[in-house]
Amino acid sequence: MSSTWGRRSRDLRVGRSGPGGRKGRGRRDYAALVDRDKLVEAGMALSSELSLPAVLQRIIEIAVDMTDARYGALGVVVDGRLAEFITVGLTDEQRAAIGDLPVGHGILGLLIHRGTERTPVRIDDITQHPAAHGFPPNHPPMRSFLGAPIVVRGDVFGDVYLTDKQGADGFTDEDADAVLVLASQAGVAIENARLYEQTERRARWLDAVREVTNVVLTGSDPADALPLIARRAREVLDADLASIAVPDGPDELVVRAADGPNADALADQRIPRDGSLSGSVMRSGRTEVVDDVSADPRVFRPVAQLGDMGPGVYVPLGTDARPIGALSVVNARGGRPFSRDDVRVVEAFGGQAALAIEYIRAQEGLRHVAVLEDRERIARELHDGVIQALFAVGMGLQATAAVTDDEDVSSRVELAVADIDRVIRDLRNYIFGLRPGVLADRHLGEALRDLVTEFESKTGVVTVADVSDDAASLLASRAGDVLQLAREALSNVGRHARAATCRLTLRTDDARYVLEVDDDGVGFDPATVERGDGLTNLEKRAAELGGRLTIESTSGEGTTVRIELPA
Repeated sequence: MSSTWGRRSRDLRVGRSGPGGRKGRGRRDYAALVDRDKLVEAGMALSSELSLPAVLQRIIEIAVDMTDARYGALGVVVDGRLAEFITVGLTDEQRAAIGDLPVGHGILGLLIHRGTERTPVRIDDITQHPAAHGFPPNHPPMRSFLGAPIVVRGDVFGDVYLTDKQGADGFTDEDADAVLVLASQAGVAIENARLYEQTERRARWLDAVREVTNVVLTGSDPADALPLIARRAREVLDADLASIAVPDGPDELVVRAADGPNADALADQRIPRDGSLSGSVMRSGRTEVVDDVSADPRVFRPVAQLGDMGPGVYVPLGTDARPIGALSVVNARGGRPFSRDDVRVVEAFGGQAALAIEYIRAQEGLRHVAVLEDRERIARELHDGVIQALFAVGMGLQATAAVTDDEDVSSRVELAVADIDRVIRDLRNYIFGLRPGVLADRHLGEALRDLVTEFESKTGVVTVADVSDDAASLLASRAGDVLQLAREALSNVGRHARAATCRLTLRTDDARYVLEVDDDGVGFDPATVERGDGLTNLEKRAAELGGRLTIESTSGEGTTVRIELPA
């Protein structure tokens, strides 16, 4: 089609006559007829396209062909700035050599700042115009200029820019009229393409909602919903990267799901609540649209530096009273900015993400209740069964000791009864750990001190208990676990350390609880000596409680075993 328009234009330039062989006015009438034919064909061509990028490319190609321009461009305007810039007449190498796309200053800004005024701008020599800012390096020279706005539903969608009319010093009134008509046709075609695009997006959105809902509400792992939401949000918006960050403690967020380039590097990244855009939208409860994520000072720098991030949308999850995370969707630097429709879609996905997170929390709560119920059952069986049976055995042994005349037998029986009493106390403390709301026969601090006394009497190692009662009180719900950790650590000292002295410490340190057992024994080199089952069990138990185990030891200088538990 474009070759046909090009041939007709060449016929007119060499002075061929129109129908009937008339020249002069007949030639102008024929040219007008040809222009009308071109506009009709242009309208038909535009109406056949449903893809918005294809429509925009077709518009500027038709405008260049109709006006015999050497170069053409269509600029999409968002918030008074050029967001997209589609060119004709420049090679890929020329565009790359020019560098960044224009933002809408100088001659291009003449149309942008006119608003919806449909008057074209025609300039014979743009290099002499007072609004000209000059050309960037490697930009081809241009002189004549013709521009016209594209208005869609009363709003400026963008502008058509044409330069360097071939075969003439400048663009004509006929060129300007033709471009205005084409701009009107373009407005209709763009609106049709937008409606089609919205319909397609709505269909993809409904598919995504259905898929996410199935994952959340069926027997699948609810945690699978977050990666799915991130992936579908990116796909529906045709974006480059999407991620979901949720709170992890009072001061941090952690990226629980990411999709797109650098997703692997972004996953599980820790972000401060203060000093990050995700934390900012959580505090404010308002969506933030960012022109350049990499340059925004509110974005946490280590995360921004993971990729060349450009336009972005950050949406809070949850309510102002209870923020539960943030969803971000980002395009690469120089990529398409997000429209109001895009923001609405991201916010809708944010609602889905919030639902998934709340459901995950509810499921975790149910699992926690099930664990508590199971622990309550075990505690009840220990108390009503095992402890009562041990008590009965102890009573029987005491009765035996009372009737025997053999002092050695009586002494052994009394020792056995004492051991049974100790086992009963330990079981009660285990029950105390299993049933946080039930008081045991002693406080955790007292239990630790008794444990130290018992350890010293059995091993002969002089042992000191340095226990903070405040820390012990705050750890009451985990008393059984703490006692088991302390017992295992002391047991290692008794079996392997060959120590003369030992100290057990329980304290708070930077919002953490620290249980520490240090001795002056033979020590070892942790880098070369393989751990035994005792230290391995300690590490596993600490990890199950969300804590960590560290060991400091030097041959001949003793060992320190430190267990840090989260507050």
